[in-house]
Parts: sequence; structure tokens; C-alpha cells
Amino acid sequence: MAKIVLGIATSHTPMLNTPAKDWPSFIDRDGVRDFLDKEGEPATYQELLRRPDSRVAAELTPERFRARHDEAQAAIDHLRQSVRRAELDALIVVGDDQKELFHEDHLPAFLVYYGDTIRNVPLSPHFKGPEWSRLATARYYEEKEPRDYPVDAPLALHLIDALIDREFDVASSNGLPPGLGEGHAHAFVRKRLMEDQDLPVVPVFLNTYYPPNQPTPRRCYKLGQAIREAVESWPGDARVGVVGSGGLSHFVVDEELDRGVIDALKRKDAEALQSLPRKKLNSGSSEIRMWITVGGAVEHLDMAWSHYVPGYRTPAGSGTGLGFAVFS
Repeated sequence: MAKIVLGIATSHTPMLNTPAKDWPSFIDRDGVRDFLDKEGEPATYQELLRRPDSRVAAELTPERFRARHDEAQAAIDHLRQSVRRAELDALIVVGDDQKELFHEDHLPAFLVYYGDTIRNVPLSPHFKGPEWSRLATARYYEEKEPRDYPVDAPLALHLIDALIDREFDVASSNGLPPGLGEGHAHAFVRKRLMEDQDLPVVPVFLNTYYPPNQPTPRRCYKLGQAIREAVESWPGDARVGVVGSGGLSHFVVDEELDRGVIDALKRKDAEALQSLPRKKLNSGSSEIRMWITVGGAVEHLDMAWSHYVPGYRTPAGSGTGLGFAVFS
């Protein structure tokens, strides 16, 4: 039978596409951003400054920016090597969509893409933002011309059928709107983790960000279990990988939440993952749902390696919890 032989969970923030010298530049955005604090309550940048985390100040030096940046880049390289060594036949990529493809007129909680190919396109020339931000965002996408990449459409259709059998009313798509390409969550995996661009993918979308139909942590875990069962019912002996792209906490770094998620995955504590407070899984931290989904999909595997970098970038403690994990 086919089997999931590799699981990966990874952050995909623009911080990972940005040189260390530009990490402090994020204050241009963070200084005017609407935040949710560590308890999931609304907060402004100025309010966060008035209740600082004692760990943050020491992390805001050029030396610490470089050290943490280097750690994160080494972790990405470790993930890339893990994908290469696994000799996969297909890679299921679970990621969110931040209104890149789906909007309020159609915002599915779960969607499986089953087209024969999926397109990646260059960053729009109308991108608004400073040059450092443009360069970071462009790294998700093609440099010059759109390109179509292979999708394992038969596996995707089997996945849709199997999920419906398991009572997931999953949406489906076999193409993208004209001029648009895959969003940053899926594109990060392609551009940063996949050396073999002929490796077919199966894109799975979760609506992590936007009410009113965000799936619960328990539902995400069960989705992962259903994905594994679907793969194991796929005829043949295909070696399949699954990647969860997104997270961890942001835009306020919550080390306790992040380390707790990683620890629960390592211990295979399904109940802890399924019981994570939904109030803490909003804004950028909502992407932890991808890690929960991977946890359900790799119950039969062990966490072989993980690394965590608290990606603080401003005195208010804003940034991203940079997390990376391999299951084999």
C-alpha cells in the first residue's frame, strides 16, 4: 500500500526570505498593525510596548538578528535535505490562503486542488511596499515568467473521494483564476524545500485565518488522520510526504504556545493538540492549524528532529515563532 513516509512542519514567514539586516525593518508594518496579544485579545503596538517581555530586549541586537537568521536558514536546509532523501513519489502540501485565491464570496474551510498542474507566477509589478519587503515577497514566486508545476491529480481525486467517505465536505478545484498562481504557503514549500521541481504535489487548503468557518483544532487533527487513511488506501506502493506550511505564533511571539505545540507533537499527545484554545489560534497564530493537521497525519511516525527560533523583531515582542520539524 502507499504510505506517508515523511512529515514536515515549517514556518513560511517573509522573515525567512529576508536578510538579517532587514529584520528590524518590519517595525514599519508592526508599528501600525492591529495585534492580538498572547491571550488572543486585541492590542496596539503601543500597548504591547507598555507590557514588554523580559526576554525580548537582548534579542534585538545585530549580532542576535544574524545568529537567529542563520539558525533558521540552517533549519530550512535541513528540511530541504529531508525531502530529497525521502525519495518521494508525491508531496501533499497543506497551507492556508490569505485572500490570494479565495475571498468572502467563496471561502472554503477545506479544499483539495486536483488540476494536472498548478501555476506559480511572478510577483505583481503593482506590489505596494518598501524594496526590502518586495524582495522578500518575490522569493515565493517565479522570477520572470509563469510556470506550471505537476500535480498528482489521481492522488488528489482519491483524496477528495476518501475525505468525503470520512464525512469531510471538502471543496475542490482543478484550476486557478486567470493571471493568478499558488499562494505563498504552497509556494514557500516549492521554492525553499523542493529541489526536484518535477515532484508532483497535492495542494490542500485550510481556512485558518478568516471567520466564520475556521476549522477547530480537533477537526484539523482528524483531517490529518483522514489524509493518512486515504493515502494508505491508495493502490500501489507510493512514498508520500506531507508538509504543513505556516505558523508558529505571530504577530506576537508566544514562546510558551510554540514550544508546547512542538512538545505535544513530539509526545504524540493528540488530546493536547486538539484542545488548544481557539482564542489563541487567530491572526498569524491561526496557522498552527497546519501543524495540528500534520500531527494527525503522522501518528505512525516519530518526530526525528525539530528546531525553534523565537523570531523577535521589535521591542514590542512582535515577530514570528520560527518552527521546523521532521517526522520519519
